[in-house]
Amino acid sequence: MDRSSGRDVIRRCPSNPLISLGDLPFRSSDIWNAGVVRFGEQYLLLMTVEMLEGRYSIYRADSNDGLHFTVDAEPFMSPADSGPNQMYENVGIRDPRITLIDDWFYISYVADGDHGLRLGLIRTKDFRTVERIAYISQVDVKNGVLFPSKVGGKYLLLKRPDAGSSIWLSYSDDLVFWGGSTVVMTPRGRYWDSNRIGAAAPPIKIDEGWLLIYYGEKHTSAGPLVRLGAAILDYENPSRVIARSNIPILSPREKYERVGDVPNVVFSCGALLEDGQINLYYGASDSCICRGSAPLKEILRICLESGREF
Repeated sequence: MDRSSGRDVIRRCPSNPLISLGDLPFRSSDIWNAGVVRFGEQYLLLMTVEMLEGRYSIYRADSNDGLHFTVDAEPFMSPADSGPNQMYENVGIRDPRITLIDDWFYISYVADGDHGLRLGLIRTKDFRTVERIAYISQVDVKNGVLFPSKVGGKYLLLKRPDAGSSIWLSYSDDLVFWGGSTVVMTPRGRYWDSNRIGAAAPPIKIDEGWLLIYYGEKHTSAGPLVRLGAAILDYENPSRVIARSNIPILSPREKYERVGDVPNVVFSCGALLEDGQINLYYGASDSCICRGSAPLKEILRICLESGREF
């Protein structure tokens, strides 16, 4: 039994970390956050790996049970090394988030280059070949997640500008050109998410609206502390916040979450709703991939009991 189960809403998997550097079939410097999806009978992760030369690539890992993963020896996607995209990805590509829309798996990622950060978007049907769609943000947008279906005839994207601290919502007719941006959520002074927030996993449709797992950063005397919380967005108008947790649902507590290349960080790029339970895949201290779980009703309770200070 996980003895830490009572300390957070999300209960850690007893076999954490699921993937560490020693589990890779090659040498690398670092493992970052992973997007997750059910693909046929398998669980599939797309995770960021920092190679020895310092560039980031995206690797695929498969599992039959969602716990024991095998990592491919070759990258699922590498930074562009030629053509017009090279200048935007010469540092690397990272933080993939997977959203199923109709028959395509769309993957948003952060393109990191000498000219700043941008959001890239690709799609695939087989997780072996990919089709590039476009860069879907201006420069210096840190992360972005797609909604799994249109709302009001529009595609929706949650994002956070790198120079900002809030979550924004943008709209598109074609997944290429985005506009109509509006602020959805902001940091809250004195709370656990007082300095910076951003969307973590792609929104999950539930009876109450859209469940959003998001990350919050608070500055402390020991440096930044990054935790995860939850919010419910209105189904028809996702720019309206219905409820938001006043406490984090997962905080860095275990050694593998507190000690690493970037200490005191839990950060997610993907979660699954299965049989009434949220299974959350998260990176810990930018050094390993972990999993935690909680009943959906428990996460909803934490959100709905928090009052209306959003």
